[in-house]
Amino acid sequence: MVEDEAKMAALIKRGLEHEGYAVDLAADGDEALWAAREFEFDAIVLDAMIPEPDGFEVCRTLRSEGRWTPVLLLTARDGVDDRVIGLDAGADDYLTKPFAFSELFARLRALTRRPLGPRPTVLIVGDLELDPATRAVRRGETDIPLSSKQFAILEQFMRRPGEVLSRADLLEHVWDFAYEGTSNLVDVYVRTLRERIDRPFGVDSIETVRGAGYRLRGEPLAGAPAGDGS
Repeated sequence: MVEDEAKMAALIKRGLEHEGYAVDLAADGDEALWAAREFEFDAIVLDAMIPEPDGFEVCRTLRSEGRWTPVLLLTARDGVDDRVIGLDAGADDYLTKPFAFSELFARLRALTRRPLGPRPTVLIVGDLELDPATRAVRRGETDIPLSSKQFAILEQFMRRPGEVLSRADLLEHVWDFAYEGTSNLVDVYVRTLRERIDRPFGVDSIETVRGAGYRLRGEPLAGAPAGDGS
């Protein structure tokens, strides 16, 4: 989220976090370019009128460098010319202030569903399904309600089935790079996630890889006690 007005930035950050997003803030064009070059984001919400380089130039620079992270451009200016400038600079979508949070969330969902390489609409691993668009999770025919953090962790696992994800990986993608807590929080959330997606079904799909992290099995172990750390 790139916004130079501190109160507006904090307000939007809280709203996005309530929707389950991990949000990093930048206050000017230089910070925005540094962050976009150093980290892989799912989307960038970019205010047009930030201290130089402005949002149009930031977007133009990223595209010239071959960085295609989806960009949603925000501006208080609603003239057609400004929208054209923003889209010509490489922005994927355009939202005029003031806006409703529901519209911001809908536009972000649409942007992050667009393929950047393989990005399936519905993620399927074994009989476990996760729909990023509707935030629905089910095993077989059973719907599974999850908190926003549980959902975000499971989504990371399901985008990389069979891969070992370290606690640092999960902290970076589910929280943000400024998070200063301990990795024990990951262990707590993985344990509660197992209680939701495994234990009621008598399976064990999230494997603890000692000294390395966690891995989502392609096929869960049937009959294994959930959360046994196997």
